[in-house]
Amino acid sequence: MSDEDPELTRAAVGGDRRAVEALIEQHLPGLRAFVRLRAGPLIRARESSSDLVQSVCREVLANAGRFQHPGEDAFKRWLYTTALRKIVDRRDYYLAQKRDALREVAPGEGDAAVLACYGSFATPSHQAMVREELARIEAAFDELGEEDREVVSMAHVLGLSRAEIGAQLGKSEGAVRAQLFRALARLSKRLGGPDGDASG
Repeated sequence: MSDEDPELTRAAVGGDRRAVEALIEQHLPGLRAFVRLRAGPLIRARESSSDLVQSVCREVLANAGRFQHPGEDAFKRWLYTTALRKIVDRRDYYLAQKRDALREVAPGEGDAAVLACYGSFATPSHQAMVREELARIEAAFDELGEEDREVVSMAHVLGLSRAEIGAQLGKSEGAVRAQLFRALARLSKRLGGPDGDASG
């Protein structure tokens, strides 16, 4: 994630499409990681995460005039809310259709950047195994409960503070820290490592 650029966000609020595109570009690695983690196995088996990310970016650009709240954090929330809504819509679609045909998705662009975002809670063995490492991390993440997936993705992909997560989830900062600690411990155990990061 890049440092906040107030001039860029002001330009985006003013309707400057290039500024919106620049903000999207800055947050693209995190968006890719968020989409892959939150999509889950049902969607990942049927759609390319890069297609989903492109769809999110197109929607954000098409609705750029709706961005009225200055600040990169506000833009980031808008971007990830759009992504999560699209993921939920696609999951609902596949569950309703009960589709049986699964297709293999070719490795998408930006896998190494996605893995770098995952790096705060899992480290790849080496570059040649990026795709295998992504699959291993995502499979372990999928085994967590919904609340654990939510708090880990908010803290380690979106980069929200414990206080910001608490405000969004209606929990105290201390409760968020405790839940995050437990979630990271569970994730670490599934990944075959030591217990989770004590810092939460």
